[in-house]
Amino acid sequence: MKADATHLAYYNQLKQIWEASKQLAVTSSVDENKAWQQFQRRVSGGRPAKQDDAKKDVPWLKIAAAVILLAGLTLVIRMFDNKAVPANTTIAATNSIIADTLMDGSVVTLNKRSSITYPEKFSAGKRTVALTGEAFFNVAPDKTKPFVITVNDIQVTVVGTSFNIKSDRNKAEIIVETGIVKVSRAGVTTTLVAGEKLSLSAASSNILKEKVTDRLYNYYWSKELVCDDTPLWKMVQVLNEAYNANIVIQRKELENLRLNTTFNNESLDKILEIIHLTFDITITRKEGKIILQ
Repeated sequence: MKADATHLAYYNQLKQIWEASKQLAVTSSVDENKAWQQFQRRVSGGRPAKQDDAKKDVPWLKIAAAVILLAGLTLVIRMFDNKAVPANTTIAATNSIIADTLMDGSVVTLNKRSSITYPEKFSAGKRTVALTGEAFFNVAPDKTKPFVITVNDIQVTVVGTSFNIKSDRNKAEIIVETGIVKVSRAGVTTTLVAGEKLSLSAASSNILKEKVTDRLYNYYWSKELVCDDTPLWKMVQVLNEAYNANIVIQRKELENLRLNTTFNNESLDKILEIIHLTFDITITRKEGKIILQ
């Protein structure tokens, strides 16, 4: 009741119902014995009921009335409780990528091992969702109702735009594709526009804002890997995520070799073959690892 004024209002309503039910029980003019005899006559074809039977069974009428009252109060409590705490919906992607359209028309594409939670009905002032993992958001415009995403200790606020959020326990990364995004943490707000990226570390308050130099971030929903002067180390990082692989670069001088091509829904073997031919490097498989050397 102290936490919210509406809780006090619900409590007072329930209290009134309870007090009224006690008063009704006290002032009831029902003659239980007479009512029981009338019931017995109906079921026995007019034969009068024995007074002893009536006295013996009358308490069951009171018990039945109490059960009905209790059931009614339980229903009212559940109704008020549902008003106080709106139900939430959780969408989770385990081993596959899934897309979900929210009630406002916004589309969310979840990467593997990611989930979002949102209310069954958005409040009047804003549209709120909570994210775990990685997702691409294409938010339906509504200037009267901002779209707010909570991830870790960060809030991302937009009106109508598209962007990618990737997070784990150690860091979060926001990449804006269209529109404007506001990112807030610990009272500090940073604004991003299309083509910009923001990186935040859980262990530090530092905020790194930079230009997006590739389109590797959207591989999981676009099915494309667009390399534009992309260093090999970064390509390997994405391939390990996309294909659940364990690729390692054995020679350090290979890490910054630059790749300029686009892979459209290609297999891992096909991509590795192109890397092999492009840089003339050896690729071997050993003990669950794919080694570039």
